[in-house]
Amino acid sequence: MNGFDACGDGWSGPATGGAFDFAVSNSTIAGEAVYLEGADDRKVYAEAEGLGPSTVYHLRVTLADGRYRFVCMPAGNDPIAGPVVTVRDSPAGLVPTPGIEVVTRADLLPAAHTYNEWVDSRIKGLASDAQRLATAIVSGDRAVSQAAWLTAQQDYSRLGAAYGAFGDLADAVDGDPAAGSSALEDSDLHGLRKIEALLWSDRPIADAAPVASRLITDIGSLTATLAKTPVNAIDLGLRSHEILEDAIQFTLTGADDAGSHTGLAVIAADIEATRAVLEPIRPLVTPRYAGLSDADAWLARTATLVASYQTGGTWRALDSLDRAQREALDADLERTVELLAPIAAITDPRVADQ
Repeated sequence: MNGFDACGDGWSGPATGGAFDFAVSNSTIAGEAVYLEGADDRKVYAEAEGLGPSTVYHLRVTLADGRYRFVCMPAGNDPIAGPVVTVRDSPAGLVPTPGIEVVTRADLLPAAHTYNEWVDSRIKGLASDAQRLATAIVSGDRAVSQAAWLTAQQDYSRLGAAYGAFGDLADAVDGDPAAGSSALEDSDLHGLRKIEALLWSDRPIADAAPVASRLITDIGSLTATLAKTPVNAIDLGLRSHEILEDAIQFTLTGADDAGSHTGLAVIAADIEATRAVLEPIRPLVTPRYAGLSDADAWLARTATLVASYQTGGTWRALDSLDRAQREALDADLERTVELLAPIAAITDPRVADQ
Protein backbone atom coordinates (compact mmCIF):
# COMPACT_ATOMS: atom_id res chain seq x y z
CA MET A 1 0.00 0.00 0.00
CA ASN A 2 2.98 2.31 -0.37
CA GLY A 3 5.48 3.50 -2.93
CA PHE A 4 6.86 6.76 -4.26
CA ASP A 5 3.46 7.85 -5.57
CA ALA A 6 1.06 5.75 -3.54
CA CYS A 7 1.82 6.16 0.13
CA GLY A 8 -1.22 5.07 2.10
CA ASP A 9 -2.99 3.82 -1.00
CA GLY A 10 -5.81 1.47 -0.05
CA TRP A 11 -6.98 3.15 3.16
CA SER A 12 -9.79 5.65 2.86
CA GLY A 13 -12.25 7.10 5.28
CA PRO A 14 -14.08 7.91 7.25
CA ALA A 15 -13.37 4.85 9.39
CA THR A 16 -14.78 3.65 12.68
CA GLY A 17 -12.43 3.79 15.66
CA GLY A 18 -11.13 0.53 17.04
CA ALA A 19 -8.57 -2.13 16.14
CA PHE A 20 -6.92 -1.98 12.72
CA ASP A 21 -4.64 -4.46 10.95
CA PHE A 22 -2.85 -2.75 8.06
CA ALA A 23 -0.94 -4.86 5.53
CA VAL A 24 1.92 -2.57 4.54
CA SER A 25 3.92 -3.42 1.43
CA ASN A 26 6.96 -1.83 -0.18
CA SER A 27 6.63 -1.41 -3.93
CA THR A 28 9.91 0.49 -4.35
CA ILE A 29 13.27 -1.04 -5.26
CA ALA A 30 14.93 0.07 -2.01
CA GLY A 31 14.24 -0.21 1.69
CA GLU A 32 11.97 2.25 3.41
CA ALA A 33 10.20 3.07 6.64
CA VAL A 34 6.45 3.58 7.02
CA TYR A 35 4.78 5.43 9.88
CA LEU A 36 1.15 5.88 10.78
CA GLU A 37 0.97 9.34 12.31
CA GLY A 38 -1.64 11.67 13.69
CA ALA A 39 -2.26 14.31 11.03
CA ASP A 40 -2.76 16.95 13.72
CA ASP A 41 -0.55 15.93 16.64
CA ARG A 42 2.18 14.38 14.42
CA LYS A 43 2.64 11.53 16.88
CA VAL A 44 3.62 8.09 15.58
CA TYR A 45 1.03 5.39 16.32
CA ALA A 46 2.54 2.48 14.38
CA GLU A 47 5.62 1.95 12.27
CA ALA A 48 7.49 -0.48 10.08
CA GLU A 49 11.21 0.16 9.70
CA GLY A 50 13.64 -1.44 7.30
CA LEU A 51 10.84 -2.62 5.05
CA GLY A 52 12.51 -4.36 2.12
CA PRO A 53 11.31 -4.38 -1.50
CA SER A 54 8.22 -6.54 -2.09
CA THR A 55 7.94 -7.12 1.65
CA VAL A 56 4.60 -7.17 3.46
CA TYR A 57 4.37 -6.23 7.13
CA HIS A 58 1.28 -6.04 9.34
CA LEU A 59 0.76 -2.96 11.49
CA ARG A 60 -1.74 -3.66 14.25
CA VAL A 61 -2.97 -0.60 16.08
CA THR A 62 -6.03 0.64 17.98
CA LEU A 63 -7.13 4.13 16.93
CA ALA A 64 -9.46 6.55 18.69
CA ASP A 65 -11.29 9.44 17.02
CA GLY A 66 -8.94 11.68 15.10
CA ARG A 67 -7.23 12.29 11.78
CA TYR A 68 -4.45 9.98 10.64
CA ARG A 69 -2.21 9.40 7.63
CA PHE A 70 0.64 7.19 6.54
CA VAL A 71 4.07 8.68 5.93
CA CYS A 72 6.47 6.73 3.70
CA MET A 73 10.20 7.34 3.88
CA PRO A 74 12.02 5.62 1.00
CA ALA A 75 15.77 5.28 1.53
CA GLY A 76 17.58 8.37 0.27
CA ASN A 77 14.40 10.31 -0.46
CA ASP A 78 12.21 12.84 1.30
CA PRO A 79 9.14 11.71 3.28
CA ILE A 80 5.93 11.20 1.33
CA ALA A 81 2.66 11.84 3.16
CA GLY A 82 -0.43 9.86 2.25
CA PRO A 83 -4.05 11.07 2.35
CA VAL A 84 -5.59 12.05 5.66
CA VAL A 85 -8.23 9.61 6.95
CA THR A 86 -10.75 10.59 9.62
CA VAL A 87 -11.49 8.04 12.33
CA ARG A 88 -14.70 8.57 14.30
CA ASP A 89 -17.46 6.88 16.29
CA SER A 90 -15.03 5.05 18.59
CA PRO A 91 -16.80 2.66 20.97
CA ALA A 92 -17.03 3.59 24.64
CA GLY A 93 -14.18 2.31 26.76
CA LEU A 94 -11.77 2.01 23.83
CA VAL A 95 -8.13 1.92 24.91
CA PRO A 96 -6.19 3.34 21.97
CA THR A 97 -2.56 2.74 21.13
CA PRO A 98 -0.56 5.64 22.59
CA GLY A 99 1.22 7.86 20.11
CA ILE A 100 4.92 8.68 20.31
CA GLU A 101 6.05 12.25 19.80
CA VAL A 102 8.81 12.21 17.20
CA VAL A 103 12.42 12.50 18.35
CA THR A 104 14.81 13.62 15.63
CA ARG A 105 18.55 13.18 15.34
CA ALA A 106 18.88 16.89 16.01
CA ASP A 107 17.02 16.40 19.30
CA LEU A 108 19.46 13.66 20.30
CA LEU A 109 22.70 15.42 19.40
CA PRO A 110 23.00 17.47 22.64
CA ALA A 111 22.37 14.31 24.69
CA ALA A 112 25.00 12.38 22.74
CA HIS A 113 27.47 15.23 23.19
CA THR A 114 26.87 15.28 26.95
CA TYR A 115 27.28 11.53 27.21
CA ASN A 116 30.48 11.48 25.15
CA GLU A 117 31.99 14.15 27.40
CA TRP A 118 31.06 12.05 30.43
CA VAL A 119 32.66 8.94 28.89
CA ASP A 120 35.83 10.87 28.11
CA SER A 121 36.10 12.02 31.73
CA ARG A 122 35.58 8.45 32.98
CA ILE A 123 38.28 7.07 30.69
CA LYS A 124 40.77 9.20 32.59
CA GLY A 125 39.71 7.55 35.86
CA LEU A 126 39.88 4.11 34.26
CA ALA A 127 43.43 4.84 33.08
CA SER A 128 44.50 5.79 36.61
CA ASP A 129 42.94 2.68 38.12
CA ALA A 130 44.54 0.48 35.45
CA GLN A 131 47.92 1.94 36.42
CA ARG A 132 47.23 1.12 40.08
CA LEU A 133 46.34 -2.40 39.02
CA ALA A 134 49.64 -2.78 37.15
CA THR A 135 51.58 -1.41 40.13
CA ALA A 136 49.85 -3.83 42.49
CA ILE A 137 50.66 -6.76 40.21
CA VAL A 138 54.33 -5.79 40.04
CA SER A 139 54.39 -5.60 43.85
CA GLY A 140 53.37 -9.25 43.97
CA ASP A 141 50.46 -8.69 46.37
CA ARG A 142 47.64 -10.84 45.00
CA ALA A 143 44.90 -9.57 47.34
CA VAL A 144 45.67 -5.94 46.56
CA SER A 145 45.84 -6.76 42.85
CA GLN A 146 42.46 -8.50 42.97
CA ALA A 147 40.88 -5.47 44.63
CA ALA A 148 42.48 -3.17 42.07
CA TRP A 149 41.24 -5.37 39.24
CA LEU A 150 37.64 -5.15 40.47
CA THR A 151 37.87 -1.35 40.64
CA ALA A 152 39.10 -1.20 37.05
CA GLN A 153 36.48 -3.69 35.88
CA GLN A 154 33.70 -1.64 37.45
CA ASP A 155 35.15 1.50 35.86
CA TYR A 156 34.89 -0.06 32.42
CA SER A 157 31.46 -1.57 33.05
CA ARG A 158 30.12 1.90 33.84
CA LEU A 159 30.89 2.95 30.25
CA GLY A 160 27.83 1.00 29.24
CA ALA A 161 26.86 2.69 25.98
CA ALA A 162 30.39 3.35 24.74
CA TYR A 163 31.46 -0.17 23.75
CA GLY A 164 30.34 0.22 20.15
CA ALA A 165 32.39 3.41 19.78
CA PHE A 166 35.61 1.68 20.85
CA GLY A 167 35.74 -0.78 17.96
CA ASP A 168 38.42 -3.46 18.35
CA LEU A 169 39.66 -1.77 21.53
CA ALA A 170 36.49 -2.92 23.31
CA ASP A 171 37.62 -6.53 22.93
CA ALA A 172 41.21 -5.64 23.74
CA VAL A 173 40.18 -4.05 27.04
CA ASP A 174 37.32 -6.33 28.11
CA GLY A 175 36.88 -9.10 25.55
CA ASP A 176 35.62 -12.60 26.20
CA PRO A 177 37.54 -15.80 25.42
CA ALA A 178 36.96 -17.61 22.17
CA ALA A 179 34.13 -20.13 22.07
CA GLY A 180 35.18 -23.40 23.63
CA SER A 181 38.09 -21.85 25.50
CA SER A 182 38.43 -20.37 28.98
CA ALA A 183 39.90 -16.96 29.72
CA LEU A 184 42.94 -18.67 31.22
CA GLU A 185 43.49 -20.95 28.23
CA ASP A 186 42.83 -18.49 25.40
CA SER A 187 46.28 -17.30 24.31
CA ASP A 188 44.77 -14.55 22.15
CA LEU A 189 42.78 -13.01 25.00
CA HIS A 190 44.09 -9.90 26.70
CA GLY A 191 42.68 -7.20 28.93
CA LEU A 192 40.64 -7.29 32.09
CA ARG A 193 39.21 -10.80 31.71
CA LYS A 194 42.63 -12.32 31.12
CA ILE A 195 43.99 -10.54 34.19
CA GLU A 196 41.00 -11.77 36.20
CA ALA A 197 41.69 -15.35 35.15
CA LEU A 198 45.37 -15.06 36.08
CA LEU A 199 44.79 -13.39 39.45
CA TRP A 200 42.21 -15.96 40.53
CA SER A 201 44.26 -19.00 39.56
CA ASP A 202 47.40 -20.72 40.76
CA ARG A 203 49.47 -19.03 38.06
CA PRO A 204 52.34 -16.80 39.25
CA ILE A 205 51.07 -13.24 39.70
CA ALA A 206 53.97 -12.06 37.51
CA ASP A 207 52.19 -13.65 34.52
CA ALA A 208 49.64 -10.85 34.72
CA ALA A 209 52.21 -8.05 34.49
CA PRO A 210 52.60 -7.93 30.68
CA VAL A 211 48.82 -8.15 30.26
CA ALA A 212 48.36 -5.20 32.62
CA SER A 213 51.01 -3.25 30.72
CA ARG A 214 49.18 -3.81 27.45
CA LEU A 215 45.89 -2.91 29.13
CA ILE A 216 47.30 0.50 30.06
CA THR A 217 48.33 1.07 26.44
CA ASP A 218 44.93 0.04 25.10
CA ILE A 219 43.05 2.22 27.58
CA GLY A 220 45.32 5.10 26.58
CA SER A 221 43.99 4.73 23.04
CA LEU A 222 40.32 4.90 24.04
CA THR A 223 40.12 8.70 24.17
CA ALA A 224 41.50 9.08 20.64
CA THR A 225 39.14 6.39 19.39
CA LEU A 226 36.15 8.06 21.07
CA ALA A 227 37.07 11.37 19.43
CA LYS A 228 37.02 9.73 15.99
CA THR A 229 33.94 7.57 16.53
CA PRO A 230 31.85 9.03 19.35
CA VAL A 231 28.88 7.20 20.82
CA ASN A 232 26.05 7.34 18.30
CA ALA A 233 22.96 9.19 19.47
CA ILE A 234 20.73 6.20 18.71
CA ASP A 235 22.79 4.01 21.06
CA LEU A 236 21.66 5.94 24.13
CA GLY A 237 18.07 4.77 23.91
CA LEU A 238 19.06 1.24 22.96
CA ARG A 239 21.60 0.80 25.73
CA SER A 240 19.23 2.15 28.38
CA HIS A 241 17.81 -1.37 28.59
CA GLU A 242 20.46 -3.47 26.82
CA ILE A 243 23.07 -2.92 29.55
CA LEU A 244 20.96 -4.72 32.14
CA GLU A 245 19.69 -7.17 29.54
CA ASP A 246 23.31 -8.23 29.01
CA ALA A 247 23.80 -8.35 32.78
CA ILE A 248 20.99 -10.88 33.03
CA GLN A 249 22.27 -12.97 30.13
CA PHE A 250 25.99 -12.97 30.82
CA THR A 251 26.74 -11.79 34.38
CA LEU A 252 23.85 -13.16 36.41
CA THR A 253 24.37 -16.55 34.76
CA GLY A 254 28.12 -16.46 35.43
CA ALA A 255 28.91 -16.75 31.71
CA ASP A 256 31.39 -13.86 31.82
CA ASP A 257 33.01 -14.89 35.12
CA ALA A 258 36.71 -15.66 34.66
CA GLY A 259 37.26 -16.76 38.23
CA SER A 260 36.63 -13.78 40.54
CA HIS A 261 32.93 -14.51 41.23
CA THR A 262 32.37 -10.75 41.47
CA GLY A 263 29.27 -10.64 39.31
CA LEU A 264 27.25 -8.70 41.88
CA ALA A 265 29.82 -5.91 41.89
CA VAL A 266 29.73 -5.81 38.10
CA ILE A 267 25.91 -5.67 38.08
CA ALA A 268 26.09 -2.75 40.50
CA ALA A 269 28.33 -0.97 37.98
CA ASP A 270 25.91 -1.89 35.18
CA ILE A 271 23.10 -0.18 37.09
CA GLU A 272 25.25 2.94 37.36
CA ALA A 273 25.95 2.68 33.64
CA THR A 274 22.22 2.56 32.93
CA ARG A 275 21.62 5.67 35.00
CA ALA A 276 24.45 7.46 33.20
CA VAL A 277 22.84 6.69 29.84
CA LEU A 278 19.39 7.78 30.99
CA GLU A 279 20.38 11.19 32.33
CA PRO A 280 21.21 12.99 29.05
CA ILE A 281 18.09 11.67 27.29
CA ARG A 282 15.78 12.20 30.27
CA PRO A 283 14.49 15.60 29.04
CA LEU A 284 13.36 13.88 25.82
CA VAL A 285 11.92 10.78 27.48
CA THR A 286 10.06 12.37 30.41
CA PRO A 287 7.27 14.05 28.40
CA ARG A 288 6.96 11.05 26.08
CA TYR A 289 6.94 8.10 28.49
CA ALA A 290 4.56 7.92 31.44
CA GLY A 291 6.32 4.79 32.67
CA LEU A 292 9.67 6.49 33.26
CA SER A 293 8.96 7.08 36.95
CA ASP A 294 8.20 3.38 37.39
CA ALA A 295 11.41 2.50 35.55
CA ASP A 296 13.35 4.80 37.87
CA ALA A 297 11.70 3.25 40.92
CA TRP A 298 12.55 -0.29 39.83
CA LEU A 299 16.08 0.74 38.95
CA ALA A 300 16.46 2.13 42.48
CA ARG A 301 14.90 -0.99 43.98
CA THR A 302 17.28 -3.24 42.05
CA ALA A 303 20.27 -1.11 43.01
CA THR A 304 19.31 -1.39 46.68
CA LEU A 305 18.93 -5.15 46.43
CA VAL A 306 22.32 -5.57 44.75
CA ALA A 307 23.99 -3.23 47.25
CA SER A 308 22.63 -5.34 50.12
CA TYR A 309 25.10 -8.05 49.10
CA GLN A 310 28.07 -5.84 49.89
CA THR A 311 29.35 -5.57 53.45
CA GLY A 312 32.27 -3.40 54.48
CA GLY A 313 33.44 -3.06 50.90
CA THR A 314 33.39 -6.83 50.32
CA TRP A 315 30.96 -8.30 47.82
CA ARG A 316 29.34 -11.68 48.23
CA ALA A 317 30.09 -14.19 45.51
CA LEU A 318 27.21 -14.53 43.09
CA ASP A 319 27.10 -18.29 43.60
CA SER A 320 26.68 -17.82 47.36
CA LEU A 321 23.12 -16.56 46.88
CA ASP A 322 20.45 -19.13 47.60
CA ARG A 323 17.67 -19.92 45.14
CA ALA A 324 15.21 -17.43 46.58
CA GLN A 325 17.79 -14.65 46.47
CA ARG A 326 18.76 -15.44 42.90
CA GLU A 327 15.12 -15.52 41.82
CA ALA A 328 14.42 -12.18 43.51
CA LEU A 329 17.42 -10.57 41.83
CA ASP A 330 16.50 -11.99 38.46
CA ALA A 331 12.88 -10.84 38.84
CA ASP A 332 13.92 -7.29 39.76
CA LEU A 333 16.33 -7.06 36.84
CA GLU A 334 13.79 -8.48 34.41
CA ARG A 335 11.10 -6.03 35.53
CA THR A 336 13.52 -3.11 35.31
CA VAL A 337 14.53 -4.09 31.78
CA GLU A 338 10.88 -4.45 30.79
CA LEU A 339 10.13 -0.91 31.95
CA LEU A 340 13.24 0.53 30.30
CA ALA A 341 12.67 -1.19 26.94
CA PRO A 342 10.13 1.33 25.50
CA ILE A 343 12.76 4.07 25.70
CA ALA A 344 14.54 2.59 22.68
CA ALA A 345 11.44 3.02 20.50
CA ILE A 346 10.67 6.46 21.92
CA THR A 347 14.16 7.81 21.18
CA ASP A 348 14.57 6.05 17.86
CA PRO A 349 15.32 9.07 15.66
CA ARG A 350 12.75 9.76 12.98
CA VAL A 351 12.39 12.34 10.27
CA ALA A 352 10.05 15.09 11.40
CA ASP A 353 7.35 15.40 8.75
CA GLN A 354 6.75 18.98 7.69
